[in-house]
Amino acid sequence: MSFQDITFYFFATVLVASALGVITARNPVHAVLLLVLAFFTCAGLWLLLQAEFLAITLVLVYVGAVMVLFLFVVMMLDINLDRLREGFWKWFPFGALLALVMAAEMAMVLMGRKFSIDQMPAPPARAADYSNTKELGRLIYTEYVYAFELAAVILLVAIVAAIALTLRRRTGPRFLDPSQQVKVKRADRVRMVSMPSEKKE
Repeated sequence: MSFQDITFYFFATVLVASALGVITARNPVHAVLLLVLAFFTCAGLWLLLQAEFLAITLVLVYVGAVMVLFLFVVMMLDINLDRLREGFWKWFPFGALLALVMAAEMAMVLMGRKFSIDQMPAPPARAADYSNTKELGRLIYTEYVYAFELAAVILLVAIVAAIALTLRRRTGPRFLDPSQQVKVKRADRVRMVSMPSEKKE
């Protein structure tokens, strides 16, 4: 077994363990930190696949921005953990059945002839000036342009739907009208009152 195989199995084990920890952790902060660990190990796997651009993008975008935002939101919100756990055992059989179906489908795909180790061709030799970033951009904007645009539209619809579902109208909001503030005069705000001085007896 080569060093690359040992590294792959190490990263894969850490990735699976951290992903299980995300869904089983009771503390939301711990779940977010385990998700950060999962992203880091996934980036390591992409580095083994010589996809350096995807690995650094995952670290910079997800770990550096999105997960930090998630961590701040989770730590600032007062999350009721007891309310989150309500109905867990009620939906557990359905979730377990769905997980088994997904695992069976993945096993059927990976055990097929197309994914057999003997049938898989060796990766072609690349030139010294080969850029996987350039190749990824070429594939996205030529062969997979429709799927890429469809994914972008779906994400846009999801963002709009999330904003629409969480938008709440506040009753009795207080706001200032700048035009009314500009028109204010001294006589409208300040009144001079003349009071007689008190006399000492």
